Amino acid sequence: MKAYGFFKGMARLVREFRIEIGPVKAHGVPAILVAVTGVVLAGGVAAALSKAGGDLPATLRNANDLAKTLRGDESPRLTS
Repeated sequence: MKAYGFFKGMARLVREFRIEIGPVKAHGVPAILVAVTGVVLAGGVAAALSKAGGDLPATLRNANDLAKTLRGDESPRLTS
């Protein structure tokens, strides 16, 4: 009898689980899959940042310089 109650509760959870992120709406099993994917991605980003934590300031500085170059910002340059 307990297994029946467990599966009935799981069925209700699956039916009522909803996620709305901007224009993306999901309910039921797809919403659960989106939530699990978000948790896995967050864990991967956290692991990558912990491994490359020492190189992060240089990487951000290089990305900033690249963005300035692509925008065409005038920066002082040495003339010869």
